[in-house]
Amino acid sequence: MTTKSKIASLALGLALALALLTSAPSFAQQSMASQGTAPLVGAWRMVSLEVGTEGNLEPVPYSGQIVFTKSGTMSVQAMNPEPDAPDTPYTLNGYEAFYGTVSVDRSAGTFAVTVESSLVRDLIGQRLTRVFEVSGDTLVLTPPDPAEGWRATYERI
Repeated sequence: MTTKSKIASLALGLALALALLTSAPSFAQQSMASQGTAPLVGAWRMVSLEVGTEGNLEPVPYSGQIVFTKSGTMSVQAMNPEPDAPDTPYTLNGYEAFYGTVSVDRSAGTFAVTVESSLVRDLIGQRLTRVFEVSGDTLVLTPPDPAEGWRATYERI
């Protein structure tokens, strides 16, 4: 093999490797979609939050959004407009914000997010599971244990 043909062969191999690398994100996105994240992907605006005992949920004034990416991450921000809102396991000064990687169990109708960053630092490293239902442009989230007593409803942005 001549030096010229070796260079041409090396260039072809390099071009093929580069083509595979640049197409890898689309393979990853297709893989995440096949795992059931497709109906969740996008940005959602909170339209209601209800809390209380099982079967007796009352609306509370909250605003927020949740975003699911094709690459398998989720972020959420929500705020209680009450200036003296007490802290909760998810909020600090009435504000909730966290993000992490998400996995979906489509057959169970659940997703789990492993918190990587959070306003409430005790959440970092926790795996939070949520039941979800998507109907058209509406997303409803509830806890896996109904005794936790909440339901968040979002509309697709």
